[in-house]
Amino acid sequence: LNFSSSVAGDIQVEIQDANGKPFPGFSLADCPPIFGDSIERQVTWKSGNDLSSLEGKAIRLRFVLRDADLYSLRFK
Repeated sequence: LNFSSSVAGDIQVEIQDANGKPFPGFSLADCPPIFGDSIERQVTWKSGNDLSSLEGKAIRLRFVLRDADLYSLRFK
């Protein structure tokens, strides 16, 4: 992620299926808040950052921003 947040702000990311239901291990509750100012911050969840279990599946991303700006994202 390329983002910035205030001292009190943060970002969380949830990965959902095509119907909007979070994939197990990738819900907002599983994503520690991300804060600061970065041009290349990697998102992690409690289970880590391995997305291989989602390969080939249709996904939706849900971003929750609290006093933060999201400029861009990239999957690697």
